[in-house]
Amino acid sequence: MSGSAHSLQPVMEVAADQKMKILLVDDTPENLVSLEATLGGLGEELVLAHSGKEALRYLLNEDFAVILLDVRMPDMDGFETAELIRSRPRSRQTPILFLTGYRNEEHLFRGYDLGAVDFLFKPIVPEVLRSKVAVFAELSRSNAKLKAQADALRKQAEVLQKAEQKFRSLLEAAPDAMVMCRDDGEILMVNSQTEVLFNCRRERLISQNIKGLVPGWAPRFHLGWEDSGPHGHPAERGVELEAVRDASEKFPVEISFSPLQTEEGVVITSAIRDISERKKAEAQIRELNATLEERVLERTDALMRSNEELAQFAYVASHDLQEPLRTVSIYAQLLAKRYKGQLQGDADQFINFIVENAGRMERLIHDLLDFSRIDARGADYFVRTSCDDVLEDAIRNIRSLIEENQATVRSVRPLPTVIGDPVQLTRLFQNLLVNSIRYRTEEAPCIEISAEEKEQGWLFSVRDNGIGIEPQYAEKVFGIFKILQPREKSSGSGMGLAICRKIVTRHEGRIWVESSLGKGATFHFTLLKS
Repeated sequence: MSGSAHSLQPVMEVAADQKMKILLVDDTPENLVSLEATLGGLGEELVLAHSGKEALRYLLNEDFAVILLDVRMPDMDGFETAELIRSRPRSRQTPILFLTGYRNEEHLFRGYDLGAVDFLFKPIVPEVLRSKVAVFAELSRSNAKLKAQADALRKQAEVLQKAEQKFRSLLEAAPDAMVMCRDDGEILMVNSQTEVLFNCRRERLISQNIKGLVPGWAPRFHLGWEDSGPHGHPAERGVELEAVRDASEKFPVEISFSPLQTEEGVVITSAIRDISERKKAEAQIRELNATLEERVLERTDALMRSNEELAQFAYVASHDLQEPLRTVSIYAQLLAKRYKGQLQGDADQFINFIVENAGRMERLIHDLLDFSRIDARGADYFVRTSCDDVLEDAIRNIRSLIEENQATVRSVRPLPTVIGDPVQLTRLFQNLLVNSIRYRTEEAPCIEISAEEKEQGWLFSVRDNGIGIEPQYAEKVFGIFKILQPREKSSGSGMGLAICRKIVTRHEGRIWVESSLGKGATFHFTLLKS
């Protein structure tokens, strides 16, 4: 059953159960009682009026299926009452049965002239009376049913009309060309954007085939609707095709198909968007990307060559500087040893400056060499490495420094195994431990190492109770030769943390520090899972 039939069903059921009102008009109470008894078995609603005036009062506010009207009544007889009933629009079509005890042709003519449907002569045969009244009651019930159905249909039509108007408004408000067509492509409806896009009036578009506008139009769900279920196939979006305008001009479009199963068959709404500008932009972007990729490759090659040259320069320069520096350092130490206290003035102090700074320079060159060699170790050095073993090696390398400063080093839990260069990872932990011990407070250094598994890899933390770092210097400490303390207060070269960053970067991780002055520091770094 259709939706409209479903909506009318309650109306029909209500009308079938409705009791019809029957108006009985007679000035004799006994006659009214007799009529009421005769018609009581019909199951309708009986209304009793003792005069014509009383009957007219009922007719002001109520509708009746039939009126049984006695002809001879005082004050206002049945004919006068019938004439007034017929003069009112509301009761003009109500059937009137005259009740009379006289067979008079003049009465008959007058009664029929006033709109009477029948005459019943007294004494009235009950079966005849019931039969005739039942017919009029059923006719009235049928009329009420038809009226209710007509009202429901009218309301339904109004709802459909409003829905159609709303749909047309939405269709017109759409920013894209909207074309509604049958599954064979016959166009049923278009919006104003379609007229603009294809430069054609909608009157000419209706009933044409959409393939004349978009030759490649063929939604993938076009076939098999009988197997698609009650709601059909889902919408198909973003199909790029070629459209035709003015019979010759071709341009690219993007179409979204939205199918709808109706009682008259499949209706497909196609949203068509001109993507000419987008295609031009994409072509320009592809061209720019190609040019950019070429430039990036060129710059990458140049940077690689430059890095190789810089690494080679750093290695050669550092290596070549070591020999003359070692000579200066040796002879300065000999001077200090042989002529201590024998030279005049500030000679001893000057010699000590030479020895001290020669040693510092030697350490700088050594660290610079280490820094330049980090990238020289290839991927074949990467193996499964236990971080617990690496940490033990680092502690063993600086055992004397740890004991001298009475430092405590502990790991919170067993450290993980990673894929990495064990030599460089040992140097990473060693540099971080040395950094924590070197920048200590009066309190004995306490260093805690932990690792936490994350989605992308392992997060390591090295926490100490040292002097800390001001937040504004949290990034600068990883620079080459960066020392936050005055040179005379620090024995470091300023390369330790720079080497740490380079090692972590080579292992595809990152390193950073969280700290505040006087509250220690925590160095975090990440390594990939094994």
